[in-house]
Amino acid sequence: MYISHIRSEGNKLLESIDELLRISEESGIRAELYHLKAAGKSNWHKLDSAINKIENARNKGLQITANMYNYTAAATDLNATMPPWVQEGGYKSWVKRLKNPKIRQKVIEEMKTSADDWENFYYAAGSPENILLVGFKNDSLKYLTGKSLAEIAAMWEKSPEETIIELVIKDGSDVGAVYYLMSEENIRKQIALPWVSFGSDARSLASEGVFLKSGTHPRAYGNFARLLGKYVQHEKIIPLEEAIRKLTTLPATNLNITKRAALKTGYFADVVIFDPAKIQDHATFDKPHQYSTGMQHVFVNGVQVLLNGEHTGATPGQVVRRRGWRKNEARGVK
Repeated sequence: MYISHIRSEGNKLLESIDELLRISEESGIRAELYHLKAAGKSNWHKLDSAINKIENARNKGLQITANMYNYTAAATDLNATMPPWVQEGGYKSWVKRLKNPKIRQKVIEEMKTSADDWENFYYAAGSPENILLVGFKNDSLKYLTGKSLAEIAAMWEKSPEETIIELVIKDGSDVGAVYYLMSEENIRKQIALPWVSFGSDARSLASEGVFLKSGTHPRAYGNFARLLGKYVQHEKIIPLEEAIRKLTTLPATNLNITKRAALKTGYFADVVIFDPAKIQDHATFDKPHQYSTGMQHVFVNGVQVLLNGEHTGATPGQVVRRRGWRKNEARGVK
């Protein structure tokens, strides 16, 4: 299977999907798009064309699928606000260039301009209010976690572009950021597509200890409960049964994960029991470290890890490998 975080989710969205479809067709293998979205308001209208391209390819026999997360904001770092050329050679070279006044001014000009040869999230966000800073390496800057770029720019009395550059220099890192880029209407449209599954696109975190020192995207805690609560129970975008399929057997089949994702004899006993009327996400962009509620019991490999909504302390999880994995692959042996 060919899995692609496609080259562009914005200005070159349709061209990037064409590339994925061509690779699938010419290679004769299945393909999945990570992650289906139309980023930037000026590109929202392209989603219908993107869906048509994929469905036409599927109707011709190509095995094309996609996944998504259920939020209008994406998350990456501040490197997505600057052209690739200024970042060549790694972080140290990047910062050295940013400290050169002439180069800095050129970078600022490009940050404020729409581009087709790179994905400019600063421009796509449309406003500094639509960019939140959530991941700092430098402890002295962590008080800024969760603040918008507009707020920090006002605090520092600098332009938003200068503020981004100073944040990258002072933090010693790319700086994690959240960008409001997608439309709610498109999210609902994507959820209804039978060939789209769901992924959090986030690390597994705990709402305690070291994790609280940094912000994160609420999808890390709420993506799946948000689907079942907001979009299934309340908005009724798809039936519960369809949501379960798109959370279990669809992705497992796509990734060739065997003996999981279904209640069948001989399968690993991964079982979740929840109240459809109470399942709800609570994580927000302001307060992301909040668990969802409504999940009552969870069994992993036949061992109960959640009892009446509380963790039992059991850790029976194991590495899940695709069909065809060979032990020697882990050591780089062919």
